[in-house]
Amino acid sequence: MSAVEQKPTADVEMTDINDQENDVQVDNNKIKLLPGATSDGFAASFQIIDEDHTLGNALRYMIMKNPDVEFCGYSIPHPSENKLNIRIQTYGGMTAVQALHKGLDDLADLCTFIEEDFSTKVAAKDYSTEEP
Repeated sequence: MSAVEQKPTADVEMTDINDQENDVQVDNNKIKLLPGATSDGFAASFQIIDEDHTLGNALRYMIMKNPDVEFCGYSIPHPSENKLNIRIQTYGGMTAVQALHKGLDDLADLCTFIEEDFSTKVAAKDYSTEEP
């Protein structure tokens, strides 16, 4: 019996060992597995609280880059609610929960790379010779 089959409305654990070491507070209610997941775990819907199109579109893009993912789409159920629903369906090489974790990790890695590259280039730029 899969984890999805046992707890169809359970929260998806999104903590990282690095977060625990850095004493970062993690909201375990941030991501919820919605009812309607397949019994094999290869298709599932998730709800992410307090997020909007900014995360939804970027996360959908990163998840769709995974060759094991057949479909990924997101929606904002209502503009006055800060909720993001995302649906993931895989070909069977990984579960939808694993695809979500990989997408979140890949997006975090991309953001870290962009931040480091930006900081390096800003630090290397010589502003003393530029006119206002």
